[in-house]
Amino acid sequence: MNTGRIIRTAAVVVAMAFVGNALLGPVTGMAQVQSSRQPTVMQPNRTDVSQPVRDLPVRPSRPVILGSIFERPFKLLPNRRGSPETDVFDGAVQSVGPGVGTPTVLNGTEGIGNANGVLPPDPNGAIGPNHYVQIVNLSYAVYARDPADPQHLTKVYGPVDNSTLWSGFGGPCENNNDGDPIVLYDQLADRWLLSQFALPNFPSGPFYVCIAVSQTGDPLGAYYRYEYTYSQSILNDYPKFGVWPDGYYMTANQFQCVFIFCSWAGQGVVAFEREQMLQGGPARGVGFSLYSMDPNLGGMLPVDLDGQQVPPVGMPAPFVQVDDDDWGYSPDQLQLWEFHVTWKGDLRKTSTFRHVANLPTAAFNSNMCGYVRNCIPMKDGTPVDAISDRLMFRLQYRNFGAHQTLVVNHTVDVDGTDRAGIRWYELRNAGGGWSTYQQGTYAPATDSDHRWMGSIAMNGAGDLALGYSRSSATTYPSVAVTGRLDGDSAGAMTQGESTLVAGSGSQTHSSGRWGDYSAMTVDPRDDCTFWYTQEYYATTSVASWQTIIGSVKLRDCGVLPPTDTESPTVSIAAPAGNSTVSGTVLVAADATDNVGVTSVEFYVDGSPEATVGFPYQWSWDTTQVADGPHGLEAKAYDAAGNSATSDPMSVGVDNSTPAAITLSVSAYKVRGQQKADLTWSRATSSEVNVYRGGAVVATTANDGAYTDNIDQRGGGSYTYKICEAGTSTCSNDAVASF
Repeated sequence: MNTGRIIRTAAVVVAMAFVGNALLGPVTGMAQVQSSRQPTVMQPNRTDVSQPVRDLPVRPSRPVILGSIFERPFKLLPNRRGSPETDVFDGAVQSVGPGVGTPTVLNGTEGIGNANGVLPPDPNGAIGPNHYVQIVNLSYAVYARDPADPQHLTKVYGPVDNSTLWSGFGGPCENNNDGDPIVLYDQLADRWLLSQFALPNFPSGPFYVCIAVSQTGDPLGAYYRYEYTYSQSILNDYPKFGVWPDGYYMTANQFQCVFIFCSWAGQGVVAFEREQMLQGGPARGVGFSLYSMDPNLGGMLPVDLDGQQVPPVGMPAPFVQVDDDDWGYSPDQLQLWEFHVTWKGDLRKTSTFRHVANLPTAAFNSNMCGYVRNCIPMKDGTPVDAISDRLMFRLQYRNFGAHQTLVVNHTVDVDGTDRAGIRWYELRNAGGGWSTYQQGTYAPATDSDHRWMGSIAMNGAGDLALGYSRSSATTYPSVAVTGRLDGDSAGAMTQGESTLVAGSGSQTHSSGRWGDYSAMTVDPRDDCTFWYTQEYYATTSVASWQTIIGSVKLRDCGVLPPTDTESPTVSIAAPAGNSTVSGTVLVAADATDNVGVTSVEFYVDGSPEATVGFPYQWSWDTTQVADGPHGLEAKAYDAAGNSATSDPMSVGVDNSTPAAITLSVSAYKVRGQQKADLTWSRATSSEVNVYRGGAVVATTANDGAYTDNIDQRGGGSYTYKICEAGTSTCSNDAVASF
């Protein structure tokens, strides 16, 4: 959805939001936004673990208000205001005609329809090993794959309101169902991610992002749920997500809204702490507002990884946006940026978002109909939006070992007559940086139809499939797919065109809303078959859109790329080696993995005692073992089944009655500043915790002395005690009076 572009009942207006007010600097009224190159770190407002989805109270999909559809004004990205185009003719229209082969349609399943009475539908979906999950404005549904025929889908859940997923969560994620949804399948971890935004006070803030990550590979199971405040005053429109080993990455087009008027507030980019989300931990986010870097940045996409071959360790996440030379950039180009996050230390110092390269493209003309909403014709219907001012979802990444690829597409005017075609790109990095490997514009000369609202993906064999809407003044809007095989003539979709569904009706609503996006994904079972979802009309109507879920194959393939073989790293973080412990002791491990740690097992003397998730801690009751030395080990696992075991550690257990720790304290002042000298004896651990007034004020070496510098002046008294770190053994209380 573009700002205010969800068309729905007038009583409830939709847009969307996400992340912390500090993403942007101060904004007054409609004043120009100022922002900092310093990132903003955010914590979730609330988190929990849901009941299994199949057990949640269902909120059936229903019209927001019966019989009423409302449209809010469309907002273009900056500098997309229809300036005269210098590139009238496209420089990459394919000269090679389609081959004799056409994509083989394996399945066509009817998807979700307009149960909520909204425009646009924002249809997208993802295929997993055993399910397909589809999400639209404002509903989602789950389809099971037939074990005997994996191309056959059976709807097993929904459609239900998207907010059903947040039932019992509380707050705006549960109470608002505002749209701009995304669903992704995280193949590296066998998990599902679903997201939408919540705008409870639109056009006023705060604005929220709602994210749910499945606990297992079952989309009907339990989810780790998160609510984040995007901003107190800045709306994040058109959010897009992608999977990367070290994070779930997001982009948003930001707007400052006053009443129904919204001004541009810059491109927003955010990384969420994926490893924590996979374990239900307190996942942080870190985000940048790019307005101060370049106020004309907008419509950017985050990378989304396919396949089991992960990127090189530590590789930053790529982001890309397209720029027409008539928007103030020269020449026509793709801008490549990189987001780097280190989740340890101060994220404000370890996170960067930097410009990497401008990749010149063949000339293109993005100006469809002067960027007005009612542009692309359809038989017996009202012209609809081309959305030619940005890249279309997804920016798909693959690693083939010898090279890495990024593929993406956008809509262009093919010949200066406002005929829509699809410009697509394959970028490659063979070790020397990213460059344009091939590009083409798909607009067959055999007809005058428009092709737009595309989504493109590459499978494990290097083949490409491109799905899109197709229509004209004599053609009902239909859903079609084309493709090319790896090794075919560069810059061309050589495999012809197949129709997933031929429309038999058109949209007559005056808004012109269509899309705003669609989704082409690759089957993780064979890494070969493509799955695509898009909207169409079976009958001419105001807004009775329907969706199709289809699978296609370009050829027999399906040899999976190398799986993840990198083992985690793990070590015992507490207690300290060779220390003496008693009572109940916290045993903790540090564990990391290139994809993500799924669990950690703790062993005592070689026997498994506990299996835990993040934060990899276990309370060990040492009274259940004999006094004396014992061995501790931790074993970490990742989603691919790789494992690693820590170096063994020895600790002594002594649950005999300990000698009491004796503590004394001396209170004094230096230049009016209160100080307390603590001395103690008979503590046996390597470290002790110093308590003042019942709260730990320091953890220090057990050397028998510590000086507490109290940040107070004047009189008063404080009660101290010393406890051995990791045990319940403590000293007497001692009072310091001033």
